[in-house]
Amino acid sequence: MAIIITDDCINCDACISECPNNAIYEPDEEWAFADGTKMSDNTKHEPLSDEFYYIIADKCTECKGFHDEPQCAAVCPVDCCVPDEANVEDEATLLAKKAKLHAE
Repeated sequence: MAIIITDDCINCDACISECPNNAIYEPDEEWAFADGTKMSDNTKHEPLSDEFYYIIADKCTECKGFHDEPQCAAVCPVDCCVPDEANVEDEATLLAKKAKLHAE
């Protein structure tokens, strides 16, 4: 499943540099699949939040294939990076998503 950032976020910026998929964005920041990945889709999408950092579920792999645990959750000082129960995916699906995002 993807990770989400709850409204307890204090916008500390600790999580952004930890995400290997560049799936985390600042409040009010537009996003694209190509941001920090090998994908060519540069289509800009509306921000999901204008108040706190947010994660694009379609880019989140829970750090599978990179780390043993989601790095955003590991560094979050207020524990607001939590599993998204609405986006449950098995490990094989997460690894396939990683391969798509970082295909050479």
